[in-house]
Amino acid sequence: MRKKSFKLHMLACVALTVAMTGCTDLKEQVIDEVLGSNNSNPENALAAAYGQLGDGTFVDHGNVFALQEYSTDEAMLPTRGSDWGDGGVWRAVHEFTWAPDNSVVTNTWNNLNAGITKSLTAISAINGKADFANKKLFLAEAKGLLDFYTFHTLDMYGQAPYRDPADVNAPATVRKAADAIDELIKDVEAILPDLANLKEQNTHNGRFTKQAAYALLADMYLNRAVFKDRYAASFKFDEAAVGGTGTDMDKVIEYTSKLINDPAFHLESNYFKNFDISNTGAPELIFVVVQQINTLRNSDNDFAYMSMERNQKPSPANRGTNASCITPEFYATWDNNHDDPRFSRHYQYADGTWFMNDGTDVSVPATSIVPNSASLPWFHFNRGLLAGQQYGPKLLSNGTFEMTADGRIKVSKLTCEKNTSLPMDFTPELNFDNPVQAVFTQAQINRGVRVFKWEFDPERDNSSSNVDIPLYRLGGMYCMRAEAYFRKNQANLALADLNKLRTTRTREALYNNAPGKELTTLTEQALYNETGYEMYWEMYRRKAAIRFGKFDLAGTAKPASQPFRRIYPIPQSTMDATKIYTQNDKY
Repeated sequence: MRKKSFKLHMLACVALTVAMTGCTDLKEQVIDEVLGSNNSNPENALAAAYGQLGDGTFVDHGNVFALQEYSTDEAMLPTRGSDWGDGGVWRAVHEFTWAPDNSVVTNTWNNLNAGITKSLTAISAINGKADFANKKLFLAEAKGLLDFYTFHTLDMYGQAPYRDPADVNAPATVRKAADAIDELIKDVEAILPDLANLKEQNTHNGRFTKQAAYALLADMYLNRAVFKDRYAASFKFDEAAVGGTGTDMDKVIEYTSKLINDPAFHLESNYFKNFDISNTGAPELIFVVVQQINTLRNSDNDFAYMSMERNQKPSPANRGTNASCITPEFYATWDNNHDDPRFSRHYQYADGTWFMNDGTDVSVPATSIVPNSASLPWFHFNRGLLAGQQYGPKLLSNGTFEMTADGRIKVSKLTCEKNTSLPMDFTPELNFDNPVQAVFTQAQINRGVRVFKWEFDPERDNSSSNVDIPLYRLGGMYCMRAEAYFRKNQANLALADLNKLRTTRTREALYNNAPGKELTTLTEQALYNETGYEMYWEMYRRKAAIRFGKFDLAGTAKPASQPFRRIYPIPQSTMDATKIYTQNDKY
């Protein structure tokens, strides 16, 4: 069952007006206006370009997240009995049976294209206005957003639209990944002098700052070899960098080091704080989609909501939807590493009660209250990967939690909402009846380890959230730099970066705040596993799987695939509407 209907659009249909509180403080307010017609206000246009990051594109599970995660050896969204069939569009992403008419492929393309359109509109609007105090800054940010949207479009589709923002009559053209990646790198390097440093000129990590540009440049250089020869049996990561100074991997090291060495950032000892409701301005977050529960624009709770079972209820007014899970293969990579602080974390209530989720819990205090609610009790599930039998509160017929005689929330063994005789046992094994189809019967809807990495925000409903979505964070920079060192045959330096991640993260007080354990050796497979430990459920896996030669391999409900599947097709609706695209190979 789909939480939201797909809306196909060729151009954006909502713009954002901006209230200026300070010389560069962009705040968004939704108005009805067609973009691209006559949106001449630079602030409006730039805010609209930023707004598209959160208009489903990078925050809804059915967009970039689906194509970057469900297609990999990490995650999937199977059909679960009567739910999540939707014509097979979700499981097609994992089974590698998608076609140009797949609505997930189409919706993601349209949203990224809307980002490109809005960024071009912003560039045109800024250029079209006489000099004003922040013209250079706003123009650099708009160009940075254009490059960001274009990079992700090229990554997933191999092609992206472009129109000269200086000429309203210019024809639309198509950028191809092999050539455009160098153009994008040059573009971003060119705007660096005009971008603000984070927190200067009233900027924050929701704005495209110099630091966001460094992260994007590192990302582009790390994947440049793939863009250059998408279908190759192996990739040339030692190519000379754009401009001829050093190699691609040297540039990855250069740009990630700028961020790693920047005193504005540091790693969180509690890994899961990066994904908390209170993560606004967190010291590890470089570039984010800012989310706020308010009446001005939508926010999204999907990254927490999708994996949670329908009978897992953070409050009497909230629930999950029993959808996505991780693969047995990804869970197996954690063998002998369940004490890694990134694997899981127990929640401790204010009175010292730990939620163990192992059958020993009797009750937890009802003193944690959902913000801005009618005193609804807030039950906190543990974080990370949840496997095995699950426990939590039960909802009574009167719509309240079952309580103990002394007013605490009673903890019970849970069953699945749509099969109440089925224990809520999140099994690592999936064991589909047909091994090449990700389809569960109603008696199997419990299966699959779930991801509670992102904090579920119960404040308004199941769909809204105050959690900022990191697009780039410091942990990812360590992963990128480690990979670059490894590809330069400097395994000792790669190992040092990975161990920095491992030992900086610590467990909860229940385990004496123990740090993660150091690695002593490093293989390519171990490096791939380590990036998975750090970056799971963050729209990172597909690119890594392609670079490491894992994407084409057979896995659970996924046959061995051909290299043409490394990019998605141009949607059929786009092919029917315009002749400027050539369909990607074998689609």
